Amino acid sequence: MGRPTHVVANQPPPLTGYDVFGADVALVDAVSRHAPGADLGRLHELGRLAGGETAQEWGRLANTHTPVLRTHDRFGNRIDEVEFHPAWHDLMRTAVGYGLAGAPWTSKEPAPHVWRAAAFLTWSQAEGGHGCPISMTYAAIPAIRTDPVLAAEWEPRLASTAYGDQLLREPGTKPGCLAGMGMTEKQGGTDVRANTTEAVPLAADGEYLLTGHKWFCSAPMCDVFLVLAQAPGGLTCFLVPRVLPDGSRNVFALQRLKDKLGNKSNASSEVEFDGTWARRLGDEGRGVSTIIGMVSATRLDCTIGSAALMRRAVAEAVHHAAYRHVGGKALVDQPLMTNVLADLAVESEAATTLAIRMAAAYGSSEPREQALFRIAVAVSKYWTTKRGIAVAAEAMECLGGNGYVEDGGMPRLYREAPVNAIWEGSGNVQALDVLRALRREPACLDAFLLELGTARGTDHRYDAAVRDFLTELADLDGIEVRARRLVERMALLLEASVLLRWSTPEVADAFCASRLGGEGGLMFGTLPRGVDAASIVARTRPLLPSGI
Repeated sequence: MGRPTHVVANQPPPLTGYDVFGADVALVDAVSRHAPGADLGRLHELGRLAGGETAQEWGRLANTHTPVLRTHDRFGNRIDEVEFHPAWHDLMRTAVGYGLAGAPWTSKEPAPHVWRAAAFLTWSQAEGGHGCPISMTYAAIPAIRTDPVLAAEWEPRLASTAYGDQLLREPGTKPGCLAGMGMTEKQGGTDVRANTTEAVPLAADGEYLLTGHKWFCSAPMCDVFLVLAQAPGGLTCFLVPRVLPDGSRNVFALQRLKDKLGNKSNASSEVEFDGTWARRLGDEGRGVSTIIGMVSATRLDCTIGSAALMRRAVAEAVHHAAYRHVGGKALVDQPLMTNVLADLAVESEAATTLAIRMAAAYGSSEPREQALFRIAVAVSKYWTTKRGIAVAAEAMECLGGNGYVEDGGMPRLYREAPVNAIWEGSGNVQALDVLRALRREPACLDAFLLELGTARGTDHRYDAAVRDFLTELADLDGIEVRARRLVERMALLLEASVLLRWSTPEVADAFCASRLGGEGGLMFGTLPRGVDAASIVARTRPLLPSGI
């Protein structure tokens, strides 16, 4: 008998059946630190769901069977509906049920925004695309609170933990609702003040009819949308329901769904308004300042989402390397691969720790924390969303050819990564926003420097980098062209400060040596000699229930 022609060996088992939250030491520590009274048991429960085979299959199905636009019914009537695979609804139902949408705004639990950030980071590792309507619903409430009457009507619906199935029905009849947004137009993009959608006031106070075209309207099957349009008094924010109070459908003509690089499970659309009924939110001419509360929260979720993607990618890479053997030795123990994995792990932990720190600042009523969030959320959004793309690519390479095929899931992570960098303002937008905060809001810089100061004296490389940063701040000539470099430095210092205070000495040392001390290279896997890479990798590895 000859040797069998097909024997599967030297392959890792699927990374399923584990607690995504409990396996992430940095995340558990961050929640315990910033929300000491939080319900960790429920996070572990969600973590087991996220790491289970069922939820991972939901993610695969939702991305394989992508949304389908139904513009008309069989009789020729416009219906403007989007059809999703049942797996999408399973993902959504879980997210809403665990309070990842609007629930933190009405929660009586301690530090609800920190808990929710940890839960969002955990559950997003099952599938990232459905986080878009979840994030927008979470972010819509602070903007809607601009109008107490609208808030009284819509906040209970958006804060509900009951999933309303995304069927178009009168909102008052649904157990819960979701919110979307429509700001950008094809001639303006990020320059929302160039919007041409027109808002004509009606006789009833606060009611308008909108006419125009939105180039990107996220999650068009949501129940209500925040939209910018030009009213007589200038650019104004409006609340646009899909279904009117009398049960009839609002004019909301979906022209097409965007064929995106990634984020395939989520429907992004172009929408036409033609006499679309809307209610004004805030004063005329104050559209940007009204909707900015929503933008700030979605930028936070971009940071959290990128941290989730990094964690999932690194977990898959470390898991693969622990089982794969080369030359009779586990790949994870090969010195060069250990260096790569440790470098990726350091990046992931920095993003996670910073994301939860930002959530703590966001949920705080302290003026200093609010000022810190105002500037630091743009810094963290700029940096972590870009690093997420690089982490996804390197982690995929750790799996070799297996990482490049769709069955393994890594290509989906790689395609998903850029959306967080583009959504809610690309890199230049974030960098310029940081400059505006530095110039116009001195309290923001004060809060940022105080945050950095809490880690002064713990590492000589960090102290030197802070001094260099202060020197750069003193020279504002030509600052705009250097904005990205400045924000990059701010991000690295911010991440170093949280790691020096709250991570292990091994992780903090590796970060400061490679990111601040000039001892690392431009690629991952270039940590310097002396870094305890093996300990960092061991800290990162997710263990299956068998303990292997």
